[in-house]
Amino acid sequence: MVALFITCLTDTLFPQAGVATVDLLARLGVDVCFPKEQTCCGQMHFNSGHRRQALLLARRFVAVFADADVVLAPSASCVAMVRHHYQALAETAQDSALASDIAALCPRVLELSELLVDQLKVLDVGACFPHSVAYHPSCHSLRSLALGERPLRLLSAVDGLTLVDIEDSESCCGFGGTFSVRNSAVSSAILTEKAQAILRAKAEVCTSVDSSCLMQIGGALARQKAGIRVMHLAEILASTAGGSLR
Repeated sequence: MVALFITCLTDTLFPQAGVATVDLLARLGVDVCFPKEQTCCGQMHFNSGHRRQALLLARRFVAVFADADVVLAPSASCVAMVRHHYQALAETAQDSALASDIAALCPRVLELSELLVDQLKVLDVGACFPHSVAYHPSCHSLRSLALGERPLRLLSAVDGLTLVDIEDSESCCGFGGTFSVRNSAVSSAILTEKAQAILRAKAEVCTSVDSSCLMQIGGALARQKAGIRVMHLAEILASTAGGSLR
């Protein structure tokens, strides 16, 4: 049984990514549950220096998902928050019991491509998406989770899909959560370079494992009327029989 942690951004702005995640796992025969008591992982609070609030959310996350066999989040940044920063919160609070619970839970908290490639040992998920796609490796997926080629291997196995390269693909999109608000000028400059690279790639779709990056990139592409759609990896992998871009 996989417990789905849907994340704030997916819940409020990209619900289609959550629906696609469930549809994909159902197609693969994976049982999914959705604990309704879940809230936020606390990443925004942690990154903004509000450690007390982040600790409260960490406690809640651990309590809600303590008994889950696997906790799946369609977000590398949220998974990175749990796996790399929860322990520090517990240690700062000098809560050894919480630290122990976090240590036990963290190995079971996975990003989608980790679950598919590492746990289910599957690359071809039965998807069909006859479009050209550019993959943006988000900073958290690349540097915090070290997802490497997992998303690309999954995309390469999709029927009809053509992968196109983005120049300097490993560069940041400029979002970085509250960084894009507090340092908007720098964020915009970084985003401009990323958007131009995607335009040069001439893809129909830009995909990533983080909806936050897709929100940032999608905004830039929409303002330029580029005609390039952004889609979460889960949406592409869940597509069958034509993969409409409606």
